[in-house]
Amino acid sequence: MEAEFTAQMSMREGRWRLYVVLMNTTDRWPEHRFGPVAPTFTDRVNALTALGFEPLPEVGWEWTEDTETHDDPSSPVILIATIKVRSWTGATA
Repeated sequence: MEAEFTAQMSMREGRWRLYVVLMNTTDRWPEHRFGPVAPTFTDRVNALTALGFEPLPEVGWEWTEDTETHDDPSSPVILIATIKVRSWTGATA
């Protein structure tokens, strides 16, 4: 069975950041930074491919809202997108 991972994308300091969450490791999580413009679906897939991952078949991005400062209703909203991914089958070692 292939290992599944969660990729997340969020904006911080005016830039979008995509990273793959690697649990139970001290390794640095694979990451791609975009510019200030929201990346397209194709941009996101290309970034995942460059990191060595691909979305699982027939899954889509899920968006959720969080706040920068918890328990503060006036805090700016942070959008976080997640998608399930696997190691890219076309990747070469």
